[in-house]
Amino acid sequence: MDAEELKKRTKQFGLRCIKVVETLPKTRTADVLGKQLLRSATSVGANYRSACRAQSKRDFIHKVAISIEEADESLYWLEMMVEAGLTPENRLADLMKEGDEIVAILTASSQTAKRNLRRHNHQSAIRNQQ
Repeated sequence: MDAEELKKRTKQFGLRCIKVVETLPKTRTADVLGKQLLRSATSVGANYRSACRAQSKRDFIHKVAISIEEADESLYWLEMMVEAGLTPENRLADLMKEGDEIVAILTASSQTAKRNLRRHNHQSAIRNQQ
């Protein structure tokens, strides 16, 4: 998956979470959980877009890590909504699966970037010794 596809996918995740929040009951609990979900879910795509504009490999790794944290946090709030009885699990199953997939994709991207950075640092060290 290329960066543009992942930008679209993370944005759609945020938009889908917005729609979930709009359908929650009008209770204090739903309001609190909904606000938390809105913050984390919309942050996933924003932080990934920022990572795509990173100034360095280290900056990319840092910003992707934030995206991963926000996606995982979004999953937490979705789970809380189900377990608090605010929405049925089957209604959120596809969205939670998408969240899991986004976490996995971002994690793999981060691991690849870390490997490439280590390889680059190792090669630089070898060149400096010569």
